[in-house]
Amino acid sequence: MNHRAASIERAETRLAWVLVAPALAVILLVSLVPIAVTGWDALHVHDLRLPWLGRPFIGVGNFVEAVNDPRFRGALLHTVAFALISVPLELVLGLGLAVMLHSATRGRAFVRVSALLPWAIPTVVAALLWRFMFDAQTGILAASFRTLGVVGPAFDWFVHPLAAWLPVIAADVWKTTPFVAILLLAGLQTIDPVLGEAAQIDGAGPVRRFFTITLPLLTPALVVAAAFRMLDALRLFDLAYVVTGGGPGSATEPVSLYAFITLMQRLRFGYGSALSMTVFLLTFAFALVWVRILGRSLTGARS
Repeated sequence: MNHRAASIERAETRLAWVLVAPALAVILLVSLVPIAVTGWDALHVHDLRLPWLGRPFIGVGNFVEAVNDPRFRGALLHTVAFALISVPLELVLGLGLAVMLHSATRGRAFVRVSALLPWAIPTVVAALLWRFMFDAQTGILAASFRTLGVVGPAFDWFVHPLAAWLPVIAADVWKTTPFVAILLLAGLQTIDPVLGEAAQIDGAGPVRRFFTITLPLLTPALVVAAAFRMLDALRLFDLAYVVTGGGPGSATEPVSLYAFITLMQRLRFGYGSALSMTVFLLTFAFALVWVRILGRSLTGARS
């Protein structure tokens, strides 16, 4: 009987590998092969402007150049700063929006669909929308800030190195907060309402119930939402490219945009590949760390 069970188990394992093999082949073709090719290119000198040089192997030379490149260091700082500013804002606003959607009683479906509309808009369209709103000549928000006296009459948001970040961050927060909200809403719906009712009977107010019951039980969903958004923020490209183009100068240039410019404009494929691999390694390292944090939060939630 044990031999028969083992035989059935082996047959099921073989069947599982047969069924999974097409998906694994697609993953290998679409993701792992390009990453391997990019990593190999990053170890060579590959400059289309100087084809007579060939493609000599230089090892980690491109990565050493990146470490000593002040523009790369600035782009890395911009990327990390953007992530550390935008992601907490999205988590706080998304949590508030999720609580509102969860407590809505009338027109719940309409409210939820309306809240998700910014997330459904293509990123390029959202970026153009916020660029137009901050335009010094015709922008609604630019005119409003001038009327309120926040900025001077001749202030141009896209000329000031720090002010140029505001449209980029605002566009990202506006577009992706609903995504965070829908993840947290799913977490809120898994919390047993009996816990809140019992705490209310014991005299706990809504604020205390939120911080002692809802928020601790929502921690796994918050960690997942933070992971998704942080990974996207570290790969920032499209918003910066459309809203500011990385300007003024390189003041709003993230690493992905710098890699794109190096590859497509400067035609330095070797160095550009090294920059691209840096983005990949940065996000991969963050993902590994965050998986550990997620595992601990899930263990704490169960206990």
